[in-house]
Amino acid sequence: MLKLYNDPFAPSPRRVRMFMAEKAIEYERIDLSIAAGETQNAGFLALNPLGEVPVLVLDDGQCLTESLAICRYLEQRFPEPPLLGVDALEQTRIDSVVQRIMFRAYVPSTLAFRHTHKFWQGRIEQVPEFGAIAKQQVLDEWQLLNDTLAERPFMAGDQFSFADIVAYTTLEFGKPSGIRVNDHQTHLKRWQAEIAARPSAKA
Repeated sequence: MLKLYNDPFAPSPRRVRMFMAEKAIEYERIDLSIAAGETQNAGFLALNPLGEVPVLVLDDGQCLTESLAICRYLEQRFPEPPLLGVDALEQTRIDSVVQRIMFRAYVPSTLAFRHTHKFWQGRIEQVPEFGAIAKQQVLDEWQLLNDTLAERPFMAGDQFSFADIVAYTTLEFGKPSGIRVNDHQTHLKRWQAEIAARPSAKA
């Protein structure tokens, strides 16, 4: 059986959990705490020398890392329902949105969290001004995505896809940094509520 090394509070493994839940993939879940340093012990570092989750251990013991790569592997192995597109054009459109969210929303969200949240005090050298700039970049991107959702029901088109998983987990990850959907962002609020209602959002 597949094994997923996971931190319940981290956004990257949550992407994989949602992806696997949408496909009803059975797996063994092994929870670790990043905050407690459990991803830095020798046993886990033998699986992933970077000390990061998620790690997916295959039936033959091989280890896969990086959430986007893991989900692409799972899409090939468990093609139904398709979450990464059914033809070259759809796959490219979904990939485009995923990359946009990762670089324009997720990465600056991590920077805002690291440089403004008390969790990181004493762990890294924080630059609050830089964190504030990163936060504003994220807020600006969510406004653009709100406008996009005025034209289509889901992030990458008419169907739920991996792009929605990446966007939803990124938006949720922003909460500790004060990143929220504003009341006037009605399209984003509608989308957020619909994704939150899916059983996979609780995976």
